Amino acid sequence: MIETRITEMLGIRYPVFQGGMAWIADGRLAAAVSEGGGLGIIAAGNAPGTYVRAEIRAARARTKRPIGVNIMLLSPYADEVARVVAEERVAVVTTGAGNPSRYMKDWLAAGIRVIPVVASVAMAKLMTRLGAAALIAEGGESGGHVGELTTMVLVPQIVDVSDLPVIAAGGIADGRGVAAALMLGAEGVQMGTRFLSACECGIHPAYKEKVVKATDLCTVVTGKRLGHPVRSLRTPFSRAYLEAEYGGMPDAELEAMATGALRLAVQEGDAAHGCFLSGQCAALVRKEQPAAEIVREVMEEAEPLLLRAAKWVK
Repeated sequence: MIETRITEMLGIRYPVFQGGMAWIADGRLAAAVSEGGGLGIIAAGNAPGTYVRAEIRAARARTKRPIGVNIMLLSPYADEVARVVAEERVAVVTTGAGNPSRYMKDWLAAGIRVIPVVASVAMAKLMTRLGAAALIAEGGESGGHVGELTTMVLVPQIVDVSDLPVIAAGGIADGRGVAAALMLGAEGVQMGTRFLSACECGIHPAYKEKVVKATDLCTVVTGKRLGHPVRSLRTPFSRAYLEAEYGGMPDAELEAMATGALRLAVQEGDAAHGCFLSGQCAALVRKEQPAAEIVREVMEEAEPLLLRAAKWVK
């Protein structure tokens, strides 16, 4: 059994977080991951507080174990959702796409563990000073909005500048990734793409099929021109977007082209108009299986690898 400060802090069996994927990570998926011994996380995305509250309660109807909520700080509903999570006193709040400092005092007062996603050393230092409980160091291999540094490079740098536990994210989908992350100094991992294949994940079957059948060069990054790079599966939509992005389409039209694209992928499986968010590790996802089985499997794969590495030291 792998025990770290993360498992001790949160009272979870395995140091595995499920990523907060907008339009995807709902109460059902989060509850299944938490029941399986990890930390399930509900994605607030651009949803209002009423939706987030309903999903929190839906998850709690399925599990008594800790759950978290991911808040995208660029959302127009960020203030509203920030109040909801404090009122509901969720175990963990993870944050992305911004600086959560304006909400930290209220969350900490509610007894919430605040665990921001960081993509740079400077942000890690700031979040450490402001009272974060841990840090999620997410590399550019991940799906969705991505930073510049890879997980292999980012994690040890974050570990070096903070005494907080670090959760590695980006490019992790099996026990080998877990073992590598722990050897880089992380004390847990966050996986998003791997949970797209979970039985409890409600994405359209066409989306799930694309993930399971993905190959090594299956993803592409778009949106760099607008300053919001996003990694997704290669589809007719992503090819058309790339052509528009570097073909001179005005910024406003380019922005409009992507509006609603994730929802079309998640709900309708529309490859012509939908954005199928996915990390580079999709090629390691081979089948649909229960979320609890995914959590257990990756940890059971990681343990012998860590033990084998220890035997090499003389």
